[in-house]
Amino acid sequence: MTLSFELFPPKTEEGYLKLLNTIHQLCDLKPDFISCTYGAGGGNREKTLDIVEHIQKHHQISSVAHLTCVMHTKDEIKAILTDIKQRGVCNVLALRGDAPKDNPNWVPGKDNFKYSWELVAFIREYFKDYFSIGVAGFPEGHILCPDRELDAQYLKNKITKGADYAITQLFFNNQDYFDYVVRLKKLGVTSRIIPGILPITDYPALVRFCLMCGSSIPQKVHDIFKPIAEDREKTLAAGIDFCLKQSRELLQGGAPGLHFYTLNKIHPVDVIVSSIF
Repeated sequence: MTLSFELFPPKTEEGYLKLLNTIHQLCDLKPDFISCTYGAGGGNREKTLDIVEHIQKHHQISSVAHLTCVMHTKDEIKAILTDIKQRGVCNVLALRGDAPKDNPNWVPGKDNFKYSWELVAFIREYFKDYFSIGVAGFPEGHILCPDRELDAQYLKNKITKGADYAITQLFFNNQDYFDYVVRLKKLGVTSRIIPGILPITDYPALVRFCLMCGSSIPQKVHDIFKPIAEDREKTLAAGIDFCLKQSRELLQGGAPGLHFYTLNKIHPVDVIVSSIF
């Protein structure tokens, strides 16, 4: 059973130093790996690679470097992957990524990748089996591909091109995850589909984020969290309770593990993980 966490690179040096302490605390929870995101256009690429290198070098925990192909040429991607390899990191999460806010109309040309499956195939072609490759999965369908059957075909293609496993986008209705796994199995996909879990700590922020990424919020979540939206302590307690129930149900239903979106915080993930693992 896999336990993993996701971080993002802080924008300031103070934030980076604070994150190093959080990483130390997260590593005490004995995760199988910790991943670090990668900003649109690679603006914080060096910080991402510094963080994953730090995790492996100082904590002996496997780390996963997110890699997006938006705004990068194929030669740039090859150079980045070479850098990752030279740092001793052998795990990447291959993503298409979103266009940066300052260039929202960016369109890939002949020297860019358009889809994440192309990035996966490229990694396998040039680096063979050195990298373990993860990809993103979308239980509710990608925001640009709400057709769930077609979206499952897209994930199968990423696996066929060389991906080893998938981590899902956040969701709050476990049936969406279980149905997704069934669709993939019908297509012959047997790879691990690790559910991505976000503990709820800020209801208004959650609503805004889900509007952007395309994840739906079930009515039961609104019913629980909307009345207490202004009460931070009640929201935190309810978020822990909801996350524990969701996580246990997923594991009981056969999920191969849990991937927590930590938002660079040890709490409440520490409470949740300690109660489950």
